[in-house]
Amino acid sequence: MPLPQPTERTLEHTRTVTCTGFKRVDGLWDIEGHLSDIKTAPIEIRERNNGVVEAGEPIHLLAIRITIDLELNIHDAVASMDYTPYQMCPSIADRYKLLIGTRIAPGFTKKCKELFSGTNGCTHLLELLGPIATTAFQATHTERKDIEGWGEGNTKPHVLNTCHTFGSSGEVVKKYWPNFYEPENKIKAENIS
Repeated sequence: MPLPQPTERTLEHTRTVTCTGFKRVDGLWDIEGHLSDIKTAPIEIRERNNGVVEAGEPIHLLAIRITIDLELNIHDAVASMDYTPYQMCPSIADRYKLLIGTRIAPGFTKKCKELFSGTNGCTHLLELLGPIATTAFQATHTERKDIEGWGEGNTKPHVLNTCHTFGSSGEVVKKYWPNFYEPENKIKAENIS
């Protein structure tokens, strides 16, 4: 269902976030995230172009690429900061190598915040890691599903209870994974006791 018609308005700023997943010939996967911020009018930024960034020119043009395996372990990480408001901004890019050796799993967002919050990172690159992580799941989903056999027989579907659609008391689970369906009244009773 599309958004309702908005009130008359004027475009001022566009932030674009794009994430893509690539299967490599060596069996690993590259997940890339790109972020850009573009204004529709000139803006004063003292350290760029004699103090002014023109309309349509990126204020931010940032990227992160992680290389993962099918267990979502990060083997490599690199960040680039091609357009930034301040000359000092790109000096933090190499810090994102700290992602190497981590795993995209529960707790990943917390780990990223520990590594890159505040003066330990770039706010925008930190924000980009969330969509990169979910893109990693989406990009590798089919291959991981085929290998691990999620939801077949007694193998728990990896999506179980990750959102309202995949709740163990919901219709989707009842229809596609009946072995893992639990009526809501049973779940409530277990939570009370």
